[in-house]
Amino acid sequence: MSLHGFSVTSHLHAPRQEVWARVSTMAGVNDELAPLLSMTHPPHIDSLDPESVPLGRRLFRSWIKLGRVLPFDYDDLVLVRVDPGEGFLERSTMFSQRSWEHERTLRDAAGGCHLTDRIVFEPRVAALGAPLRPLLRAFFRHRHRRLHRRFGGEEIRQR
Repeated sequence: MSLHGFSVTSHLHAPRQEVWARVSTMAGVNDELAPLLSMTHPPHIDSLDPESVPLGRRLFRSWIKLGRVLPFDYDDLVLVRVDPGEGFLERSTMFSQRSWEHERTLRDAAGGCHLTDRIVFEPRVAALGAPLRPLLRAFFRHRHRRLHRRFGGEEIRQR
């Protein structure tokens, strides 16, 4: 087993509930990914509403595209936990990843909230773990910069 991981935390200048209202939607996810990537989703699933999202089983297969055009990976999306306003825990498989765990948490903070993405992944090709870690971390930092543009904020440097 070759697990790799990292986390990225930002202070956002908006209330936690306002941030959640955006980041818990597929439109919000795709805005964070833009312009580099996009994720497909069924039209009837556009938000992480625990009343309509089954937990612990595959929700749908999302094709991950370069831009909005070229599919290069997929995510068999499984949500283990959805806590409205506080975050979610995804444990999925992908074409490229034997396991993919993405936990996003939101916590109140002075002047807004803190948003943390914690990623743990196991590539299907073990040798790709070390080079993928900095690439994926850079991509999540890109996602956070997109959130900074929307809500104001800055990354909290972690040691």
